[in-house]
Amino acid sequence: MTPAPIPTHKKVPALANFIFMTRWLQLPLYLGLILAQGVYVYHFWVELIDLVGALLGNGTALEHILTATSVGGVPTQTKLTETAIMLVVLGLIDVVMISNLLIMVIVGGYETFVSRMHLENHPDQPEWLSHVNASVLKVKLATAIIGISSIHLLKTFINASAHDTKTLYAQTGIHVVFLLSALAIAAADRLMAATLHANQEVH
Repeated sequence: MTPAPIPTHKKVPALANFIFMTRWLQLPLYLGLILAQGVYVYHFWVELIDLVGALLGNGTALEHILTATSVGGVPTQTKLTETAIMLVVLGLIDVVMISNLLIMVIVGGYETFVSRMHLENHPDQPEWLSHVNASVLKVKLATAIIGISSIHLLKTFINASAHDTKTLYAQTGIHVVFLLSALAIAAADRLMAATLHANQEVH
């Protein structure tokens, strides 16, 4: 029985190797996003502590919450209302969703464009990371952006009396554009996947 030939690795030309190594220039970008993630964590806890403080009667925290939830930074209320609480909570959810978006960009982008993380046997490996590629990452990012846009639109509708009609229509239109863009990206990705599958069957 003839032994299987040992695979040989073709030597990569120096210029091609240098160009390929330039992918590591993206590393500082992902490290910067990690710092941005830390800023969002700090912002989340500041807002949460202010909300709890306002509920407990802290005047400074109450003033900060009322200012943050008012249009133009001019409070129109003197006490914490259900609408103000809802706006703060939606703001916290918005921070969490943006943080999730950052994680997808950092982890997925590094795994796709820089270097493998070899997390196959890690118990905490995200389910989506096992089949991530550039196309999947684009669809997931588009979906996350729609979620963030939905939160912003909901905050505007809850406080609709403080906004003019032009602002409401503009934000709704922007959200619809995001939605259509995500559908177009998903459709293009599905079409490309079907074409690739058909070509593989032919060969």
